[in-house]
Amino acid sequence: MSSPIDLKIVNKVIENNLPEYSTSGSAGLDLRACIEDNIKLQANDTVLVPSGIAIHIKNKNICGFILPRSGLGHKHGIVLGNLVGLIDSDYQGEIFISLWNRTNVEYEIKPLDRVAQLVFMPVEIVKFNLVDSFNETSRGDAGFGSTGTN
Repeated sequence: MSSPIDLKIVNKVIENNLPEYSTSGSAGLDLRACIEDNIKLQANDTVLVPSGIAIHIKNKNICGFILPRSGLGHKHGIVLGNLVGLIDSDYQGEIFISLWNRTNVEYEIKPLDRVAQLVFMPVEIVKFNLVDSFNETSRGDAGFGSTGTN
């Protein structure tokens, strides 16, 4: 399934490096750091990195998720400052990537580095049905750790 998403170039630096799927099985499109100079991301610090693009999803049944790149997170400790970014269908501004260096050493972000990935997901628009009580289930309100530790 393929849905058309409008993409606007906000900064010409990214013009020849638009988001793309790295492999035929990739779920996420690579987002790059649209910067002209290196950024030194200090230990335990965050920075907002521009992507150079804006998108308009339009379809309220689709949203975008900005997710960390697994290699950056595992090998270098660079993850998203907000853990997961959500792009609503009506947002039209530039995509910024909040990067967090969760290590104790500085990390350098270079122009056009792949720093995150963008995944599109379906959204179910719901309406709440206000009730006084629920039909009880076997789990009920048992929460964190209620099914064991393994």
